[in-house]
Order: sequence, then C-alpha cells, then structure tokens
Amino acid sequence: MTAYTATVTVRLKRGVLDPEAETTQKTLERLGFELADLRSADQFEVDLDADDADSAAERADEMAQRLLANPTLHDYDVVVEEQAE
Repeated sequence: MTAYTATVTVRLKRGVLDPEAETTQKTLERLGFELADLRSADQFEVDLDADDADSAAERADEMAQRLLANPTLHDYDVVVEEQAE
C-alpha cells in the first residue's frame, strides 16, 4: 500500500445561489478589482493508503458522492498525489 493525499474541491453548480461569493465579489469590485464571476468552494484533504493512485481517486470520489458533495447542488473535483516519504 502507498500513502496518498486526495484533495476534493466542492463548489456550488453555476446558477445555484452563492451568497458568500456574491458578497465577496461585490466587495472586491468596490476595492477596484474587475471580476467576471466568483464562486466559493470547500476543499477537503484526505490522507489514505491505496494500491495505486486510481484506487485512491475512486475512494475519494465515493466519499464525495456519499457525503462531501450534494450532486443536486455541487460539482466537485478530485486530485490525488502520492505522499513524499
């Protein structure tokens, strides 16, 4: 088994109300920043042991589907990296 870190980034789907992002975007615009759009996201880092990176990604994907993300409201990405020894 090899140690991996799976990073799961969960964000609201486009079109779903995101009050935190709206407030942040308005404030950034008042500060002089020009933005096309802004969305907030939650990021989870999961350390796990797996036979290979694909297996680690499958386990992290299952975690996202079962708990970390609501498929009706959220999109998510999974990135897996092998931990340095």
